[in-house]
Amino acid sequence: MRAMQTTPLTHWLLYCRPGFEQDCAQEALHQARQQKPVIATQPPIIANSGYAAVALNEQALSYRELIFARQLIRLHQTIEALPERDRLTPILAAIATLPGTFGALWLEVPDTNEGKTLSAFTRRFQPLLEAALREQGKLQNDVKLQRLHIFFPDNSSALIGASDPHNSAAALMGIVRQNMPAEAPSRSTLKLAEAIDVFMDRSEQTRLLRQGMTAVDLGAAPGGWTWQLVKRGIRVTAVDNGPMKSVLAKHPLVQHLRQDGFKYVPRRAVDWLVCDMVEQPSRVAKLIEEWFAAGLARHAIFNLKLPMKQRVAALDSALNGIRSRLDHEGINYRMLAKQLYHDREEVTVFLTRTKSY
Repeated sequence: MRAMQTTPLTHWLLYCRPGFEQDCAQEALHQARQQKPVIATQPPIIANSGYAAVALNEQALSYRELIFARQLIRLHQTIEALPERDRLTPILAAIATLPGTFGALWLEVPDTNEGKTLSAFTRRFQPLLEAALREQGKLQNDVKLQRLHIFFPDNSSALIGASDPHNSAAALMGIVRQNMPAEAPSRSTLKLAEAIDVFMDRSEQTRLLRQGMTAVDLGAAPGGWTWQLVKRGIRVTAVDNGPMKSVLAKHPLVQHLRQDGFKYVPRRAVDWLVCDMVEQPSRVAKLIEEWFAAGLARHAIFNLKLPMKQRVAALDSALNGIRSRLDHEGINYRMLAKQLYHDREEVTVFLTRTKSY
C-alpha cells in the first residue's frame, strides 16, 4: 500500500493586544480558509499573553488584511528551556539551521507587564547576539532581506522566526509609537496620529492631508481628533454636544456645533470624515456608508467599538455592510482596518474613494 504524504505545516507567530489572542488566531485561520481549503491547527491560546500562533499547510496569510495582528512572523524554531547562564549558545545554534541571511535583528517581548521586565535583558543581549551573527555571516545591513525575530515570551524560552518586509509591520513589536503632544486636549489624539502613520505612507499623507482641506469630526469633544486635523491646516466642523477644550475652544479653523453626530448632515461635501463615537459598531458603520453613498466625504477614519463577545463576527458584519453598500452604489474605494496600539476595545478603519480606470 502506498503511504499517504503529509504536507508540512507552516507555523506563524502573531503579536496582538493582550486579551485578543483568540480573536487574532481566529481571524488568521478564517483568512487562510477563505483563500483555499487548508489544513490548519491552532496551538493552545495563552490568555492575555499578547501573542498567538497558527499552523497552516499553505503560506496564505496577508498581514495587511489581518486586523488584530500587530506583526506576522514565520516561526522556525522554539527553544523551551534556555539556560539562565548562557542563552547565547542555544539561540545561535538554532539560527545556524535557518537558510539564508537576514537584514535586521529584532529582539522582542510581549506587550505586557511581564514583557516589560524582559526589555532590560533584550537591550543588553542585542549587541552580543548581533555581533555573533555578523561574524557568522547570518546578518547584513540590507532592508530587502527578511528580518530575524527573537521573541521572548518569558525569561526561559525563545521563539525564532522571520518576517517578510513586504508582508509585515515595519516597527519593532509591531507598535508605531506616538508622543503625546502637550497642546492636545486628550490622549485620544494618539489614535488618529497612529492611524495616519499606519494607513498612509508619507507621500499619501502629503496628498490627502493638505492645508485648506475641510473635515467633519463626529463626536469630537474634547477635541483630540480635531486637533490632529487642525495642526495640519485643515478646517474642521466639530460636532458634539460636549465642550471643546484647550486651544480648540476658540480656534479659527474650528466650528463647534452642539448637535447629535448621527443626525448632522453637512451642507456640502467635505474632504474628510473622522469619527470616534462610543456606539455599536453596526450603527457607526451604517452612518459611514450613508455618508459615502451620498458623496458627503472623500476619505474617512473611524473607530468601531467592539462587544465583549463575538468580536470578530461583529466586526466582520460591520465592515461587510460597508462593502456591500459601496459595491451596490458602484463606488470605487479602498478600506483598511487595524486594531492599533493606542486602541483598546476597538478597531480603527481607513476608508478612501479611489479613481476608476
